[in-house]
Amino acid sequence: MDVSFWEILTTLTPYLLSILTFLIFLEQITYLKKKSTLPGPTLVFPFLGNAIPLVRHPTYFWDTQSDLAKSTPDGLSANYIIGKFIVFIRNTDLSHKIFANVRPDAFHLVGHPFGKKLFGEHNLIYMMGQDHKDLRRRIAPNFTPRALSTYTHLQQAIILNHLKSWLSSGNLSNSIPIRIMCRDMNLETSQKVFVGPYLSPEAQERFNYDYNFFNVGLMKLPIDLPGFAFRNARLAVSRLIETLAGCAELSKKKMSSGEEPTCLIDFWMQETLREIKAAGENSPPHSSNLEIGGHIFDFLFAAQDASTSSLLWAVTLLDSHQDVLEKVRREVAGIWTPESGKYITAEQLREMKYTEAVAREVIRLKAPATMVPHIAGEDFPLTKEYTIPKGAIVFPSVYESSFQGFPEPERFDPDRFMPDRQEDQVYKRNFLAFGAGAHQCVGQRYAINHLVLFIAMFTSLIDFKRDRTDGCDEINYVPTICPKDDCRVFLAQRCTRFPDLK
Repeated sequence: MDVSFWEILTTLTPYLLSILTFLIFLEQITYLKKKSTLPGPTLVFPFLGNAIPLVRHPTYFWDTQSDLAKSTPDGLSANYIIGKFIVFIRNTDLSHKIFANVRPDAFHLVGHPFGKKLFGEHNLIYMMGQDHKDLRRRIAPNFTPRALSTYTHLQQAIILNHLKSWLSSGNLSNSIPIRIMCRDMNLETSQKVFVGPYLSPEAQERFNYDYNFFNVGLMKLPIDLPGFAFRNARLAVSRLIETLAGCAELSKKKMSSGEEPTCLIDFWMQETLREIKAAGENSPPHSSNLEIGGHIFDFLFAAQDASTSSLLWAVTLLDSHQDVLEKVRREVAGIWTPESGKYITAEQLREMKYTEAVAREVIRLKAPATMVPHIAGEDFPLTKEYTIPKGAIVFPSVYESSFQGFPEPERFDPDRFMPDRQEDQVYKRNFLAFGAGAHQCVGQRYAINHLVLFIAMFTSLIDFKRDRTDGCDEINYVPTICPKDDCRVFLAQRCTRFPDLK
């Protein structure tokens, strides 16, 4: 006789519920065993854990983890996100222990909890050992003084054009949020510095469109299904890498003809072509266009969002510390003025000691990438009392380290980085904004130069004032940190005329 679907379901329901109950019970027991004595939620929502609170209110989520970690001598806390057990670390020494043990049998840098799905498994951040060393050696020529000097010209021309457009959008009676404006400026800067003339206007428009998909997907649940933001982001990354691979091919052709490098990929391809020639028939590793496209995307991602965060906090902190702002303006005016009509040279940039100290203090106080996720490849005894279980996602907090060691760490005090105090050397171990160990940021000099150039030009060309409202300076994750109000400012032209930078 025929049995209906509903009759079968009714019969099976008690068994299905029993299996589901057992799985939930097993999940909770496994979580508690991994958690051990660490502070953290006693019970977690089945299967999802605390993923929804993390996505909805990331600032509150991480503040809670920090508070829990502060309650223990070792500075550790635990949580659970979509089947992944996580460990939060605020202790600087333990963070260094993670950074120093990136290897197959210890920790694997992931950059993002679900980064391998987004970036692919063969990019720089996932490499280890000799392969990683070889790639960093090949990248080094991209950040020589000669290369950095070439980039400063590109950076200044783009900063100037965007500052002019900002002034047309806002004034002293109409405040504007500048987060998206900073992001767009940095995206164009990264494109021009990294791949120069190799992106056509049409390709640049498509690039920006795909990068927006990527940015949105970073902060969403990792649901890799059609129509979901994470899937859109993953597919966008593939298209972005293909676009950058095309730029590598064009650069190789240009450099093979003996022309001078005009952007980062040119410096890279110049060295790559020398290695290819020396290798003969066997192409050296990391020299294919697609590989290079993937690595350039890593650079762009690292430069784009972190730099946007630092620029916004620089504006915020300078506005709230007028004495620092005036000191910056005096130093810059003694070295360069907009009315000169000239670029800030590499030599002049090095003379801006106090302005660079301001940039470093901005980065210390508001480290853009607040955490650097790693996955434990094996059980790892972190302390005498606690072993991180295999498969756990570990979050060393570089943000928390910035408030350890330094005198009056909550105070915005650029003088701490001046030669007479040298706190950047005395407390170097606590300055982790660029990471530490083998995977320390290779482009940190470029990042600092960009922030110094922006501060010098913004403060010289523009009078500005924050449109302050309650909670406007609270931290928001997008995915790096920025002011909650997207940094709303009133703007007015300060210089008598703009420099003619082309």
